[in-house]
Amino acid sequence: MSKLYKILVIITLIWLSSCKNNNNLSDAYGNFEAVQVTISAESAGRILYLNLDEGSQPDSGSIVALIDTTDLYLKKLQLQAQLNAVSVKKSSVIAQVDVQQQQKANLLVEKNRITKLVTDKAATPKQLDDVNGAIDLVDKQVASISTQNTGIAEELEVIERQIAQVNESIHKCYIRNPVKGTVLNKYAEAGEISVPGRALYKIADLSVLELKVYVSGIQLPGVKQGQQVEVLIDADKKTNRKLSGIVSWISPKAEFTPKIIQTKEERINLVYAVKIRVQNDGSLKIAMPAEVNFTAKRE
Repeated sequence: MSKLYKILVIITLIWLSSCKNNNNLSDAYGNFEAVQVTISAESAGRILYLNLDEGSQPDSGSIVALIDTTDLYLKKLQLQAQLNAVSVKKSSVIAQVDVQQQQKANLLVEKNRITKLVTDKAATPKQLDDVNGAIDLVDKQVASISTQNTGIAEELEVIERQIAQVNESIHKCYIRNPVKGTVLNKYAEAGEISVPGRALYKIADLSVLELKVYVSGIQLPGVKQGQQVEVLIDADKKTNRKLSGIVSWISPKAEFTPKIIQTKEERINLVYAVKIRVQNDGSLKIAMPAEVNFTAKRE
């Protein structure tokens, strides 16, 4: 009887231990991710400076790099000289029109005088016809000169657009950091030649990371967007540290279980990806493994 009792005790302890271990299993497993942004050059030229290093944290909108703008600046000076030359032509045309308008004003005065003389029979109708003809000629000359002015205005507009394009190209030579974050990788150095599309550095906001896990169809009804969950990371070899997370995204379709991801059931073929946003106090790293419980576990 004593021997049987001992066997029962041993079986009970094994069963309790098994239950305890099963209760301690987390609902899902995964790794932390961050939204990584690769900053690339938009223009060609020598990199004059690249003022950042891996691990640095540039502010959003700050200028972190400059690509040589010498050629663009010289082209801009050339276009500005052309603009000034065309502007002089425009001023000359306007002056010619003013001269013709003044001449027409003089002819109108002369017309009024001759009209009175014709009325008094002191001038002939031919004299009045000559003045009217001169006025018509002036009008045609003004119209002709104004046509030149239209062409000059279009030429000025083309040059102004070219200058705006050069200004935009110069603006693109100043690399502005688009997001506040931590530089993960640096791909270029000052003095190197850049081409459009060349990656200069990669940055990510590490203040909040996303834990990507996979759940089965059985678990899916218990997972809701905006749900607060318990996230576990390794504190040491034996214990875990608890963090709070929020479910930020649930995949609308199932996929085959990734080989590198552990799941609660070993024989699940299809799972749903879930992302959980976790505030980073500095201890979380990209690709760091973690576990998640969608409901609090009993100790």
